[in-house]
Amino acid sequence: MSSCKTMLCSSLSSTFKFKPSLSSSLRRHKSTSRCCYTTPQTTAIPQPNDTIHNILNSNEGVTTLMKMQRKPLHHQPTQPRWFPYLDSFRCENGCEVTSSEVIEAVGPCISETRKERFGKAVLNRSYNVCLVVEGLCDFGNVSAAFRSADALGVQSVHVVSSDANKRYKDNRHVSMGAEKWLDIELWDSTKECFEMLKSRGYRIATTHVGIDAVSIYDMDWSCPTAIVVGNENRGISDEALAMSDLHCSIPMKGMVDSFNVSVAAGILMHHAVCDRISRTGRHGDLTVEERQILLAEFSLRHSNSAISVVEDYAKRKASLLT
Repeated sequence: MSSCKTMLCSSLSSTFKFKPSLSSSLRRHKSTSRCCYTTPQTTAIPQPNDTIHNILNSNEGVTTLMKMQRKPLHHQPTQPRWFPYLDSFRCENGCEVTSSEVIEAVGPCISETRKERFGKAVLNRSYNVCLVVEGLCDFGNVSAAFRSADALGVQSVHVVSSDANKRYKDNRHVSMGAEKWLDIELWDSTKECFEMLKSRGYRIATTHVGIDAVSIYDMDWSCPTAIVVGNENRGISDEALAMSDLHCSIPMKGMVDSFNVSVAAGILMHHAVCDRISRTGRHGDLTVEERQILLAEFSLRHSNSAISVVEDYAKRKASLLT
């Protein structure tokens, strides 16, 4: 079994709308108003107390957040760049529905304000920059890094265990729920994480203060790049430094020679986004199809009833085909 545990979970413009195209044959008959269908058997959705702390410390915390089906972990050579999702959600009865069907089913249960928020978020999402946190001990730093990633449109985050038991100090509120909207992958070793990232076409940029370090302001961030930040005390591991493609640093103008690790992660991601916009005109670079799939993922994570709504939709769909 692979030691990578994948958590999926985080943004389109007004031109990409939820389209209410559900056929009348799939609607509940004799209904005078829109309603969300529910069933007694629902798939569990994490409650507010299921924080990043639980996600990082149990396999269940990761697997319960997986929604749309994933592609194989290794990147396929025939694909131009890495995107993790398939256009399919598998229901408990084995029936599969597409992203458009997910959006169609859940749409009536989501407010217009929320839909607009989802759309804008998906439009500004990218997988071409991802964040790797290696061996962090302070859970507050992990949470803060997640929050910055979500705010800046960095969809993919990787966490490399600090030790065998993956225990973090408890700081439950720093992330403000950002983990719900990110794709988070957990790794037991730096080697496994880096090898997987390289197979997906990423160059590995480790933050390090050294003679060979390149200023982040001299880098081309339009290239797919994994930004790696290290332990609060020890910094980046020797293994990570050896396996990385380049070392980078944030120029310091004061008396201290480093930032807090979560602050450094925020600065790095912010500059990467700004550089990408200056070079390409935008940060978000998902295709129309990819945006729709990610929008379906967000829709499934929206509320406790989202999965049951889609399950009922799939049952009605299956009954019409039999």
